[in-house]
Amino acid sequence: MYVEDDMKGLIAFTARIIRAGQRAYLRKGIFLSIFVFVFFVSVISLARFDLLPSIVFAKGGENVLGGATNQIAAISLNALTPMLPELPMKIEIPTINLSTTIANPATADTTVLDQELMKGAVRYPTSARLGEDGNVVLFGHSSYLPIVNNQAYKTFNGIQKLVAGDAVTVYSSDMAYTYRVKSVTKENANDAVIPLSVVGKELTLSTCDSFAKKEDRFVVVADFVESHAIPF
Repeated sequence: MYVEDDMKGLIAFTARIIRAGQRAYLRKGIFLSIFVFVFFVSVISLARFDLLPSIVFAKGGENVLGGATNQIAAISLNALTPMLPELPMKIEIPTINLSTTIANPATADTTVLDQELMKGAVRYPTSARLGEDGNVVLFGHSSYLPIVNNQAYKTFNGIQKLVAGDAVTVYSSDMAYTYRVKSVTKENANDAVIPLSVVGKELTLSTCDSFAKKEDRFVVVADFVESHAIPF
């Protein structure tokens, strides 16, 4: 008896829910309008009293919203803010295990350039800087002698082995600039001319063919791909 009464009550309750749902469905436009109105009034009221939650960006590309921390995708700033010209400090080419520092002399005096080449790669003073249109020209020694006391003579060893598509990364103090190799050629230093003014952003690496044979050199030209901050 009690079970039968309970079943009848459950059926009646379910029927009322169904009828209420049907009425709500028929009036969905009214309910939607009321919901949207209440939502916007609530948002405006919370904003007026400064009660809306704010997004705080944390280290490592995270955002903190209402006490919950979520990882967000990194956004490239290249399209949002113009790049400021920077001096190159280091170059790395993983495919040939090349990694060396870059000097930035303020003069094109041959004596000064020769002194800097004894330490690593050198940026030609009047060439472009990182982040600006033009050609960033870096040059360095190369040597394949069995014994070399100063390893700076091997600064650009192996650049002739690069192929189109290889990645070259040049670093400033806090940014990494990626380039892709476009061409690798052997040129005569007396004939070939490396242009400093080019369309867009370009990188050129130049070196002697081998130690004490300065009339020939390898020239690598690479196109700019992207830049990003160096993570700390």
